[in-house]
Amino acid sequence: MDSREIVRRTLDFEAPERVARSFGDSDFANAGYSGPTLATSWREAGGGRWERTDVWGNTWARVDATSKGEVARGALDGDDGLDRVDEVALPDFADPAGYDGVRRKRAERPDKWLIAGLPGFAFNIARKLRRLDQYLADLYTSPDEIHALHDRLDAILETMIRNHAAAGADAIMFPEDWGTQDRLMIDPALWREEFGPRFEKLCGVARECGVRVFMHSCGQTEAIVPDLVRAGVDLLQFDQPELHGLDTLASHHEEARITFWCPVDIQKTLQSGDEQLVRARAREMLDKLWRGRGGFVAGFYWGMEAIGVDPALQGAASDEFKAHGVRSRYADA
Repeated sequence: MDSREIVRRTLDFEAPERVARSFGDSDFANAGYSGPTLATSWREAGGGRWERTDVWGNTWARVDATSKGEVARGALDGDDGLDRVDEVALPDFADPAGYDGVRRKRAERPDKWLIAGLPGFAFNIARKLRRLDQYLADLYTSPDEIHALHDRLDAILETMIRNHAAAGADAIMFPEDWGTQDRLMIDPALWREEFGPRFEKLCGVARECGVRVFMHSCGQTEAIVPDLVRAGVDLLQFDQPELHGLDTLASHHEEARITFWCPVDIQKTLQSGDEQLVRARAREMLDKLWRGRGGFVAGFYWGMEAIGVDPALQGAASDEFKAHGVRSRYADA
């Protein structure tokens, strides 16, 4: 059973021989659009500040050489930004040649589950074009203009999904950090009104093209997990599973086939510095979220330096996932 089959069985709850994993000899390969864009590398801007331009024309800034930074100036920033929604130049991802990297990776790694990265769905892109503080206000004060912007972005994303599928991807994956530490960033009713139908449409496009939908989200998003499942999201990647609670995540398995891809919690378990707790939590995740049936991918958080945690702790979790995440331990599942 190769990696691609293990991941497929994981998503379909068909009892893979072992837990799928994203560390060591990972079951995944990654690729994405590689055509020309406006994006630049980080550059020193003086005074300890670094800047870069992203594919959408936004200017990012950071004050160190390692962090991800944040948008300092959006391409639609300012009081007149929403007046330019119809005319702002947005990237054109339509050229099939821009997906040659996906085709090459598919040919090189036929045994791996190939994930094609998207820049987000509408929220993750629009919040940068406007900057988050402005955008959250826009959702309530300028719904027509924001709706028009989202429509333009959805059209671009549909093109990307179709091209990634044609190039051989098994799944598309996108990041959208919808949660704070204790709740959704916006009223769930507004999410269902403005974003839910967009998720349903784009997930429907993916399903039509034969690719699965993976979503990364940070924070407490429990209020919309059932909505995401109904919309057609196949896998949710959480770095803070304990914000939801392992029992709560496990309960979703009883209602729908949704897979969770998680490391041990990066804010609670890893931050404890307690190796025995880390090992115990990894086993608990297997017992509650995998159980030999599928529905769970053993994750690995790659930004250990940024969160100030000894990488050896995550190595301990990985050891437990590998040693205990085997089908034979769950013969009665």
